[in-house]
Amino acid sequence: MNDSYRRKTPEELLKAITKLHHGRLKIYIGAVSGAGKTYHMLREGQQLRKQGIDVVTCAVSTRQRPETMEQLAELERIPSIHWQKDGIERKDLDLAAIKGRNPEVVLVDGLAHRNRPDSPLPTRLDDIRHLLECGISVIATLNVYELNGVSDLAFQLTGIEAEHTVPDEILELADEVRLIDVSPETILTRLNEGHLRNASSPHLLLRGNLGKLRELALRLMAEDVNDSLEDHRRQQGLVGPSGAAERILVAAQYHWNGSIHIRRGQQVARRLNGELLVVSFVKADKAMTKESTAFKRSIIKLTQKIGAGFEELAVPHLHRRHLSEQMARYAMDHGVTRIVLGHSKHTPLQELLHGSVVNGILRYARHIDVFFVADRTEVEGERILPAKHRTTPEPVYKRLSPAEQQQTTERLKRGTFKVYIGAAPGVGKTYTMLREGNVLLRKGIDVVIGLLETHGRKETLEQIGDLELIPKATIPYKGTQLAEMDVPTILERFPEVVLIDELAHTNVPGSHYKKRYEDVLAILDAGISVISTVNVQHLESLNDAVEQITGVRVRETIPDRMLRLADEVELIDVSPKALQERMRQGKIYPMNKVEESLGAFFQLGNLIALRELALREIADDVDERLESWERTGALRGPWRRQEVIFVAITDLAQGERLIRRGFRIAYRLKAEWHVMAVHNGKTDQAAVERRLKELQQLTEQLGGMFVRKEMKQTRDIPAFLLTHANARKSTQLIVAQEKGSWLTRLFRPSIMKKLLQGGRNMDVMVVSCLPSQEQ
Repeated sequence: MNDSYRRKTPEELLKAITKLHHGRLKIYIGAVSGAGKTYHMLREGQQLRKQGIDVVTCAVSTRQRPETMEQLAELERIPSIHWQKDGIERKDLDLAAIKGRNPEVVLVDGLAHRNRPDSPLPTRLDDIRHLLECGISVIATLNVYELNGVSDLAFQLTGIEAEHTVPDEILELADEVRLIDVSPETILTRLNEGHLRNASSPHLLLRGNLGKLRELALRLMAEDVNDSLEDHRRQQGLVGPSGAAERILVAAQYHWNGSIHIRRGQQVARRLNGELLVVSFVKADKAMTKESTAFKRSIIKLTQKIGAGFEELAVPHLHRRHLSEQMARYAMDHGVTRIVLGHSKHTPLQELLHGSVVNGILRYARHIDVFFVADRTEVEGERILPAKHRTTPEPVYKRLSPAEQQQTTERLKRGTFKVYIGAAPGVGKTYTMLREGNVLLRKGIDVVIGLLETHGRKETLEQIGDLELIPKATIPYKGTQLAEMDVPTILERFPEVVLIDELAHTNVPGSHYKKRYEDVLAILDAGISVISTVNVQHLESLNDAVEQITGVRVRETIPDRMLRLADEVELIDVSPKALQERMRQGKIYPMNKVEESLGAFFQLGNLIALRELALREIADDVDERLESWERTGALRGPWRRQEVIFVAITDLAQGERLIRRGFRIAYRLKAEWHVMAVHNGKTDQAAVERRLKELQQLTEQLGGMFVRKEMKQTRDIPAFLLTHANARKSTQLIVAQEKGSWLTRLFRPSIMKKLLQGGRNMDVMVVSCLPSQEQ
């Protein structure tokens, strides 16, 4: 429930009143110097000045970049105090001059700066705090490795050491934090152009290190956004997972297999970049045995070692039915997305007589996936954490086969592909794409606009500049003329680079290809480079997560491989409140649609969750690229276990959700994956055939292998699926939570339970239904 009617406490009132007299702080954060933080800070200063706000700059470093110097030109500068240290010129803020001038906003570079020895205040952060107390707002810049909590890890991963750092709390102090995300390729290009001559460390010139710092920045921002999302959800009285991030809960017993389940949960959490929680339930009035006490000590030690949260909960009853209800409630209260526990070792009769934790969890945790850890120790004695595999490097002088030569040649001929991605419409993807197009044009590169959707936004239209626009083609359809991107003309014009907006667009009927991304692939194959834009909600595998977050099923999607195919992916990050303000100003949609949008897709909670989803998705993409660049480059560590994923579809209505989940898991684990759809053939045959074709198309689009099977007898389905899963040496079986009323489940044979009972040699993940899929 919204708490807007709750009376504020005296402390809250005092804080709110103090805030009225306090300046605002905004921080632009990036992976390294040269990411564009100063440029964006100055550009915002120009926009504020045009709105009549009094803006000045002090201690701003342009690094002689033409674009940055252009943004600084019309802004008033307050001279900084120059001094020398180790032969290098330093700049301090002139606090007295700034306070004497008393502007509304001051733009400042280098938040992590230590002042000269005789300065009244020791650091720039102290200067900024003083200005904020004087009612002067500050916009500043910061590199991610200059945060205390990140600096040690950054040094460990890259060898890059920050000269000075600031406390992590500065991000909480800030009213707004915006990430400026750029790819390593962009940074290295700027370096080659001579705009990063003052790179402080040779380690900053390594592509892998740039990737690691970029991932650290993305993950840091994702965690910060997650905190604000949880605060918002608490205020709204919402419980359960938000859909934006993974949170793994391991239910560990004080038993020999407790550490095995925790280790498996750690592997899952690490590959999914999720938070790991461990909980143990104990009976309130029962003393633990010496054996249980020993296992407890080892579990606590393990959770501390791997950085997981641990909690022991005393409950009045340890009866299986009560325990499963307690566990499900704990998971819902803590926003858990996946519960990890062991397979049940009881027979169906024992479960019927004494209850079952497994059945209870599946009944109560309706919107949470449940992951059952394989009982491999009894079957084959396999270790849960295998030792490192020795890999034999390929011979340096090995001759490429004709097929490899052809593949390499085609890759060399293909155009370069870059994608700007955002959390929602209006973040500035098209604006940035056009700006880059003009930069390339000034460098003598032949750039044209293949397709542009400005939606009437004035700022975006102004960025067209000198770029040539290829007119749309007209396509006749049912007596009318429809407009679409003119691919033949683009191919004939043969520019070096073409800018194409809205990658997920569905083409009008009569077009050569159904989807715009297929046009893009054809253009790339012709040797023309493409820069394009897309929103995170259009990624096919995130379709269910986006529906869970927003309540909207996105119909236009692109296969995830389009993001992997891109040579560069850059995130355009904007805070949700800033995005809503753009909406209110009519900069995203026409004014007559503003209120409707703010009450629907553009609700604050939706925008926060989508922002977190985008940050995590691009962080994962960076990590996958690091794994391909360096054997030990990925922050999540290598995944050495050979996995085979088997997706079992027994309810065609839930097929897409299972396929998407199977793909995301297989992609994270570098695993082979199979989909088998089983149906009884008793319903409308034509409808079943259409459905199966849709599922097969989705599976193949995402890179999986699809098999279909008609089976008349429902009781034969579990054994059939298990036989085929084992034949493929599957290590993980994915099935759907069964829907319907308890009465239906009582009289209808449960395929899922049979699979759990017969598949104890595999990890089994039971995927929850979305609320809209329940009956």
